[in-house]
Amino acid sequence: MRIAIQGFEGSFHQIAAQSYFGKQTEVECCASFAELVRKAKQQPDVDAGVMAIENSIAGSILPNYSLLKNSGLHVNGEVYLQIKQQLMVLPGQTLEDIREVHSHPMALLQCMDFLEKHPHIKLVETEDTALSARHVAQKKLKSTAAIAGKLAAEIFGLDIIAPNIHTAKNNYTRFLVISRNGVTPAPDANKASVYFQTSHDRGSLAKVLTKIAEAGINLSKLQSFPIPAKEWTYYFHADMEFDHQDLFHKGLERITPMTEHLKVLGIYKKGNTH
Repeated sequence: MRIAIQGFEGSFHQIAAQSYFGKQTEVECCASFAELVRKAKQQPDVDAGVMAIENSIAGSILPNYSLLKNSGLHVNGEVYLQIKQQLMVLPGQTLEDIREVHSHPMALLQCMDFLEKHPHIKLVETEDTALSARHVAQKKLKSTAAIAGKLAAEIFGLDIIAPNIHTAKNNYTRFLVISRNGVTPAPDANKASVYFQTSHDRGSLAKVLTKIAEAGINLSKLQSFPIPAKEWTYYFHADMEFDHQDLFHKGLERITPMTEHLKVLGIYKKGNTH
């Protein structure tokens, strides 16, 4: 399998891809999420894409919902990845040797409790965690550490001198597995991603949500987006969880007459957060 990811080799996207497809998965690194979507859709040797969609602390990555909606791609699965940040250096370097730490601004922020205990270390913002690790390794930068995931240390031959330095231990990123081809849902599939619009009539969305609840479906995500060129009109991305797929199909039957442009992006098995 060759999987399109956003970021560089050793990134959390690659960890998520390996978690879903296996350790031998090859990755097609993309500079942006738009490039990821384009390659997953158009490049023949790319089998699928793995794209971050939300974080348990930072919230939804809103542009990615629009990319997904407009792409025509299908959602085949999801991965919840616990974001574990590691402090890594050239072999032989110690924490006392470090004068600079390089990483993405978000990663630095996630590790601020640890970094503030070492005020002599200068923080240097970069465009990517894994790229920072590669830079330290390739340039053989002494007195310089990178903050990235464990996979980056393994790939670039760096030593982890301070493991799991992130402040929030329950920081998860949710990734969607997307591809050109929809797959037949597994018998135990228990989650679906759906887009729909409602009329502008008073209470129209509330009526739809009531029907979803009455069908025994848990609405785990509801994200609204304005529709361009239509003032104060919205479409919604909904993630629905259910015990049996027949509950989902019955729910769809109930809300179809009350919605417009209803589209099922995919039915899949809910990701594991443990």
